[in-house]
Amino acid sequence: MNSKNIAIERLFDAPIEIVWQALTEKDLMQKWYFNIAAFKPEEGFKFQFTGGPSPEKQYLHLCEVKEAVVQKKLSYSWRYDKYDGISLVTFELFGQGSKTLLKLTHSGIDSFPHENKDFAIGNFVEGWNYLIHTSLQAFLAGVQNEKK
Repeated sequence: MNSKNIAIERLFDAPIEIVWQALTEKDLMQKWYFNIAAFKPEEGFKFQFTGGPSPEKQYLHLCEVKEAVVQKKLSYSWRYDKYDGISLVTFELFGQGSKTLLKLTHSGIDSFPHENKDFAIGNFVEGWNYLIHTSLQAFLAGVQNEKK
């Protein structure tokens, strides 16, 4: 694996359909991911959001869905407005009874400008670890608690 790629796995105590909804429904995505104005898990759908290291320093993320297989796989390109480089984010889901194994891969990070410290691999690792292991985990745990 290229050192500029990220791979994270997490087993969630939630059924695959709930995890898929969290990854693909705009209103749910906003609760754990970013404030996305519109999203459809359809090949060719373009979406954008802002995010960055601080409120003063935000980047416009420009993304396009490359592949969407219901309850199995979601891939989209990820690039930044006014910056070179493009990467690919892929979520793969594997049902394990009432639980779901999520595999996240973010590849192509090394295509972003190396001189911009905000695009350093460590920042992506930190961000994805927070999003998957803290934010999404807390969101899914809350959904599961509501069902009990």
